[in-house]
Amino acid sequence: MSSQKKLLLLFWLSVLVALLLVALFETDTLLPGALAGATSYEYIAAVVMQLLTIAFIPLALRLFKLKRVKADLSANPEQALSQWGVVRMSLLADPMLINTLLYYVFMNVAFGYMAIIGLLSMVFVYPSKSRCEQETR
Repeated sequence: MSSQKKLLLLFWLSVLVALLLVALFETDTLLPGALAGATSYEYIAAVVMQLLTIAFIPLALRLFKLKRVKADLSANPEQALSQWGVVRMSLLADPMLINTLLYYVFMNVAFGYMAIIGLLSMVFVYPSKSRCEQETR
């Protein structure tokens, strides 16, 4: 499987998992608001996820500008694109999925907003064929 196809699969799988979570909670298959009264857990989760979201989005968007990543892409383009592309996609997708889950667990809109921001950020690293070719040059 080519790096581009692997990254596309990871991209769409992340979006589909988020949509599946939304569907399961919105249809009351999973219980929304299960921890709505646990304010100390909610506070800790909110602070941690805000810090992770704020840190991971710029890092993911600038990852391929770092010297080490550029060197890896020059030395072994296909393998480095696959490896660093997965890291970049994970930096965006993992907090998005966690924020989606936490939104429904705590019913706190801050998590929902962070999940939406994560989803919008993923658009900027969409692994199209032309982007993958550009990043390996």
